Amino acid sequence: MPVEQTFEVYAEYEGTRLDRFLAVIYPELSRAFFQKLIRSGQVQLSGKILKPSYCVKEGDLITVQVPPAVGIEIQAEDLPLDILYEDRDLLIVNKPKGMVVHPAPGHYTGTLVNAVLYHCRDQLSGINGEIRPGIVHRIDKDTTGSLAVCKNDFAHGRLAEQLKAHSVTRRYRGIVIGCPKEDCGTIQAAIGRDPKNRLRMACNVNSARPAVTHYRVLERFAKHAYVEFELETGRTHQIRVHMADLGYPLLADPLYGPAKCSIRGLQGQCLHAMTLGFIHPRTEEYVEFLAPLPEYFEKLIRSL
Repeated sequence: MPVEQTFEVYAEYEGTRLDRFLAVIYPELSRAFFQKLIRSGQVQLSGKILKPSYCVKEGDLITVQVPPAVGIEIQAEDLPLDILYEDRDLLIVNKPKGMVVHPAPGHYTGTLVNAVLYHCRDQLSGINGEIRPGIVHRIDKDTTGSLAVCKNDFAHGRLAEQLKAHSVTRRYRGIVIGCPKEDCGTIQAAIGRDPKNRLRMACNVNSARPAVTHYRVLERFAKHAYVEFELETGRTHQIRVHMADLGYPLLADPLYGPAKCSIRGLQGQCLHAMTLGFIHPRTEEYVEFLAPLPEYFEKLIRSL
C-alpha cells in the first residue's frame, strides 16, 4: 500500500513548482520521480489532481501517495570513485555533490552503493541488508566528503560500535548565511522528526534525541561565514538543523534555508565532511582521513 502524507505549504515556498516543492520535502527522491507520480494522479490538493507545473501557494495542503519500495536487485555500476584509502576491511571515499549514498525510490542507479558494488565486487558487509551493503553511516545527497564503507561484517560491527559510542571524529566545513557573533560555540539542542514534514528534522520536538554540535568560525565575509563543525553526536541533518535553529542556515540549503539562494548556480547545502577519524577495526590504531574541499567550494570562498 502507498504511504500517504499531507504537507502544508509555508510562505517561503509560495510560487514554487509542485515537482520542485516535493523534491525539497523528499530530498532523497528526484524531480523526475515526482513528475511521474503527479501525472499518475498520486499528488492532490483537496482531492484535485495537479500538474507538475502547478505553483504551490501558502496554506496549500498537498497530499502525496508514495508507493512502497519495491524489491529490486541493485546493479553494480562502473562509476568513478574518489578513493582516499583502501585495505581489506575498509574503503574511504570522497563522495561528490549530488550522489545519493544508497538506492531509494527514484534513485535505484547512480548511487554510491552501485559504485562500490562494482569496485569491491562481493567484498562488502551485509549487516545493513541488500539495499545498503557496506554502508555503516551516511551523508546527505548534496553534502560532499569522507565516508567509510565496510568490506566485511567484522569491520562493520567494530565501526558501528564506535559510532554508537560517539567516539568517531567527524569534522565538517560549511558556509552559513550571516555571521555568528561568537568565534566558537557549542549547540546543545535535541533533534527529532518534524511533525509537519516527514523528512525534515527540528529541535526540541517530541521524541527528540540529544544532539551536540561544536562550531568555530574560520573566516567572516560581508554576509556569510566559513565555519568548521565537529559532531559530538550524529543525528540526521544535525549541522543543518542546529545552524538553522541558531539563525545561520547553511548557504543553499533547500530544506532549512531560504527558498531562494542568494548566489546563482548553487544547488544543495554548502557542507563538506572534511575529516573522518576512528580506531581501525583490524589494527586497533587511530586513523584519520582528510577529504579536500571540492572545487566549487574553494571557488565560492574566493568569490566571497
